[in-house]
Amino acid sequence: MQRPVTRIEPALPVGAYQTFQITSPRDTSVLAACEQVGCPQWRHGWISLIDESTQLGRDQAAYIRTQSRRTFREQRTADGLTVFRFESGQRCFAEHQTRPEIYLVRDGDWRGNPTGRQRKHIRPADWVEDFGENQLRLLDQQEKG
Repeated sequence: MQRPVTRIEPALPVGAYQTFQITSPRDTSVLAACEQVGCPQWRHGWISLIDESTQLGRDQAAYIRTQSRRTFREQRTADGLTVFRFESGQRCFAEHQTRPEIYLVRDGDWRGNPTGRQRKHIRPADWVEDFGENQLRLLDQQEKG
């Protein structure tokens, strides 16, 4: 059950407003490499602790040693675990996905967009500048009365 939305009725017609919106669509398709997304493992390296007493652990260790194509140092702990230390600057084992944000400015408000006009900014800084200029226009109009 959705909660009802309570809104203050706007004083002006819908065409007198602009909506500045930032959205992040669900991330389902854009895969990125570690360097592109600033992955901490890529930046600093990482450690994988593997328990080779289990079948899963043996499979993971075999993959790391023979198929991962990553640089690592290997050692054993007193508990019998295998420690793989991976150097920085190489791809980790995660599949990073990105969610590009959408920076939108459109005419109207929650009641609609009567003109159908909208602008999509490519750079966040451009959206911020547009928003700031709009705020200054509103302030000027308010001071003029």
